[in-house]
Amino acid sequence: MAEQYTYAVARIRAKENSLLTKQDLQQLLSSPDYGEALRILSGKGFDGGGEFRDYNELLTKETEKIWHLMDELKVDRTELEVFLYKKDFHNLKSAIKAVVTNAPTEKLYISGGTVLPETIENAIREKDYSALPENMREAAREALTALLQTGDGQKCDIIVDRAALCAIKAAGQRADNEMIADYAETTVALSDIKIAARGNALGKSKDFMRGAMAECDSLNTDSLSAAAAKSKDDMLEYLALTPYSGAAEALKSSYSDFEKWCDNLIMDKISEQKSNPFSIAPIAAYILARENEINAVRIILSGKVNNLSVESVRERLRELYV
Repeated sequence: MAEQYTYAVARIRAKENSLLTKQDLQQLLSSPDYGEALRILSGKGFDGGGEFRDYNELLTKETEKIWHLMDELKVDRTELEVFLYKKDFHNLKSAIKAVVTNAPTEKLYISGGTVLPETIENAIREKDYSALPENMREAAREALTALLQTGDGQKCDIIVDRAALCAIKAAGQRADNEMIADYAETTVALSDIKIAARGNALGKSKDFMRGAMAECDSLNTDSLSAAAAKSKDDMLEYLALTPYSGAAEALKSSYSDFEKWCDNLIMDKISEQKSNPFSIAPIAAYILARENEINAVRIILSGKVNNLSVESVRERLRELYV
């Protein structure tokens, strides 16, 4: 079975050579304006250049290219579902809110998930969830009911976001590959910490935070939510005793530094998976590397559009895979 990845990994190795480097990002940062930044990106393989005046459209196209490559390489998407659930559950939230508010759905959905956005929207409109994956049905029903009865968009989001984390965790438990399992566990744990940090800052109760969190193996969500409900110091003290002690140090600085630390932790973990040509790990690592690269470009282009200083943008940039 290992041989099935040999060709795909070889292609991925070649693709890695075109990933943006730190020097490339520095060039983008130093570009005098947004238009010049787009021209630089065009020269680096980001299709469109000046054609896409809206950088979100450009970066959406770049994200789609990742999955077009996976299809070209005939990689079984079921092995990569852990990376697609965020799209599915984003589309579920969008469909629920669009149906309830009768809003236009153009540009609401993200393509490339495991479920077609039209399938999700039709399920919500008809209140028939049988066409949805099992891991989405109850969340769809519960979130739609909550929004219809209370009009509370935050409650709707919490229900769907928690279901997404549960789906990611379950995908990691099913995975044969250690890297994918580790990615799923880390993603859920970091999301739980983000919930605790935001909840602490907003003065939310333990029950509120605990209800938004998903279970994971590397953190005790009951202890985390209880600590965050007491004080920031209690939360940081608990985190210091976990595998995520670096989160405590980052949160002492700022929430922005903490988010950057989270992204860098994921990149550090996947960078360790470059060397095995006989598993899906290098392919999965490339997907995350490309997504990280696209996010870095998004931060820079947003800074250009909003006339932010080079230093303020640089502080927000994450580590790269290359």
